Amino acid sequence: MGAGETHVEAGPDVDVVAASAISAEETERLVTETTPDLSVFGPDVVAKAAEQMARYPESRSALLPMLHLVQSVEGYVSQAGIQFCAEQLGLSNAEVSAVATFYTMYKRKPCGEHLVSVCTNTLCAVLGGDAIYQRLQQHLGEGGQPLKHEDTSGTPGEPGSITLEHAECLAACDLGPVLQVNYEYYDNQTPESAVELVDALRRGEKPAPTRGAPLTSLRDVELQLAGFFPEDEATYRSHVDGPSAAVETLRGAQLAADRGWTAPTMPEKAPELPEVEKK
Repeated sequence: MGAGETHVEAGPDVDVVAASAISAEETERLVTETTPDLSVFGPDVVAKAAEQMARYPESRSALLPMLHLVQSVEGYVSQAGIQFCAEQLGLSNAEVSAVATFYTMYKRKPCGEHLVSVCTNTLCAVLGGDAIYQRLQQHLGEGGQPLKHEDTSGTPGEPGSITLEHAECLAACDLGPVLQVNYEYYDNQTPESAVELVDALRRGEKPAPTRGAPLTSLRDVELQLAGFFPEDEATYRSHVDGPSAAVETLRGAQLAADRGWTAPTMPEKAPELPEVEKK
């Protein structure tokens, strides 16, 4: 036992459910064997899963994109989604669950139409990321209760619904504080601009990201992450084209070009490395 822990011995006079940290309903759900309904994954989803598996020498390598596929159908990875992937790939439910619970991009609760991810890692946090996240928690909460991590404002899946999360580094430190909507970037944010953004999303608007493809719904993005795009070139380009590099990101390269700086060239014959001492 660690410091401060209390050990409860289960016995005839101890109610294990009452002593546990989860509710009686959740305990019942965990111990009751159920058969998930896979009917939501129709023939078109099965065909897409087969196409994913055909892309890899080993079918189990398709697990990551297949989890995105089931998430595009239900808006999260349900227990039915876990079993669907397991059956398609010849894996156990435990093997699929181990992957789905490791990566934060796979959600275990139904998500809103939009996923708003606020970077609260060190640099963004000190520049205002923490303040943005706290402001959105209060603004999207109800009854005076702030929205918690991965909770949803509105009915999950319905138009205008928003799932809020705090995220680790979003790899845009030069543009912080940043947030993402369905993994598209909105740079140099403030609490006020973030509130304006989520209010526009709730009204059904899709403000253009600072960088990245045009904004769409989380489920549409999940289908893209699963590897499926429109076949005709014009429609494909309209889905994925958008600004990528920012002025701040390219400033170092521009300075080097303006001043004629270049990296040393690699010699035609690199010196041999010294032999490693044998043990």
